Amino acid sequence: MENPYIKQYPQLMKGKKIMYVHGFASSARSGTVTRLREMLPEAHVVAFDLPIDPHEAIHLLHQKQQEEKPDLIVGTSMGGMYAEQLRGTDRILVNPAFQIADTMGAHGMIGHQTFLNPREDGVQEFIMTKAMVKEYRAVQEQCFKDLDDEEKVWGLFGDEDPLVHTQPLFSEHYRKGIWFHGEHRMNDRVFTEAVIPVIRWIDDRQNGTERPVIYISIDALRDERSQQRSSAMKALKYLLESYNLFIIAPSPTYDSEYIKGVQEWTKDIVAVPAFEHLIFTNQRHLLLGDYLIDAIHCKDFMGTQLHFGDDTFKTWEDIIEFFSRLGGQ
Repeated sequence: MENPYIKQYPQLMKGKKIMYVHGFASSARSGTVTRLREMLPEAHVVAFDLPIDPHEAIHLLHQKQQEEKPDLIVGTSMGGMYAEQLRGTDRILVNPAFQIADTMGAHGMIGHQTFLNPREDGVQEFIMTKAMVKEYRAVQEQCFKDLDDEEKVWGLFGDEDPLVHTQPLFSEHYRKGIWFHGEHRMNDRVFTEAVIPVIRWIDDRQNGTERPVIYISIDALRDERSQQRSSAMKALKYLLESYNLFIIAPSPTYDSEYIKGVQEWTKDIVAVPAFEHLIFTNQRHLLLGDYLIDAIHCKDFMGTQLHFGDDTFKTWEDIIEFFSRLGGQ
């Protein structure tokens, strides 16, 4: 059966270099490296086997950062801990194990270990000693020192991760911490739904790209019972490839529970793409953008309005068809 989450994005990070930093007991042949190369075919992806000694590992990474000059660094788990310390480069940290020494002790990562993926030197096994754990603790303590531009660092955190829980620690130092639906290890769905949107935001910022803006009313996404409408998320995923999407919702004067409810709904259903893209307003005519998809008419909106539910746009499939004819315009 065809995997619905395997898709190529040839324009994303085109001509740019991505450096991947693997996690504990992994290697440069991690499945994530393969996924990056398959789904971002026009990007150049590099990865390196990390030494077991953490001081040697971070030294190697600093050296490769200077040599390779990557446009983006992606680190997962322990690799996220290392990547946080590679200042000056845009970075995505997926389930970063900032407290890797504690994680090792709590999850049986001390003693005899087997590498999860083949390594260039052919080594298949290693011993993690308590003395080495102390060295990891010394290296992890270098996190969050001499912080650079916080706009360069994104943290992605699985809401069902059983191994590391470092989102609160991340948020003490950086603003862009986002929850996604998933566990510790990244799969195709997580990569497509959580990592790809962030890579797109970074790529657009680096390129100075301004995509056409679509505002989408939350009432067009969900019904009166707060159930997502058929094909609504399919449409969002499609539109995200070409447009900058913002979700809008009415702004009540005093009802904080309503605001919290909308925030929780978008976080749960829309997830990563809703981060910093949710607007509460009762003044739709003040919105500056290209399109408005709404269940009610807004006669003063300056762009093109698509009235969800009328004869032309009865369903989200109708909206997908409309935008497919525009070719991203």
